[in-house]
Amino acid sequence: MKNLFTEKDTQETLKRIDSLTENSKPNWGKMSVGQMLSHCSVTYEMVFTDKHKKPNLFLKLILKTFIKKAVVSEKPYPKNGKTSPQFLITDKKDFLKEKETLKNYMKQTQKLGESYFEGKESNSFGKLTAVEWNAMFYKHLDHHLTQFGV
Repeated sequence: MKNLFTEKDTQETLKRIDSLTENSKPNWGKMSVGQMLSHCSVTYEMVFTDKHKKPNLFLKLILKTFIKKAVVSEKPYPKNGKTSPQFLITDKKDFLKEKETLKNYMKQTQKLGESYFEGKESNSFGKLTAVEWNAMFYKHLDHHLTQFGV
């Protein structure tokens, strides 16, 4: 798995994002390319903003117990999987704005590095290792960039 804490892998992933156009179409699923970019930013928004409501203790326990492993492991996501409600993007999105927002989050994450994320608390899963954070970031991006053929 690529490591988005390294400049090399971040730059490679940014190039994939840059190869998207406003007219890029998904190989599966219903999101537009702008919606997909916005959707991919949600993971970063949960780290860097207070835009999304944190789950209550009961829901967090459920997420840690039943969902965490699927999210932070190296096993790829299946196509057309169920999407968590806060990740659903249904409104029209500005492609260029969403592209820059996602790229900026990725650059910020890479600059902060593994040490910043080691043991950092996730809204949904509790404390994660840097390896788990990277898996969550990269696997999600790779899944959706592959969805759009890049």
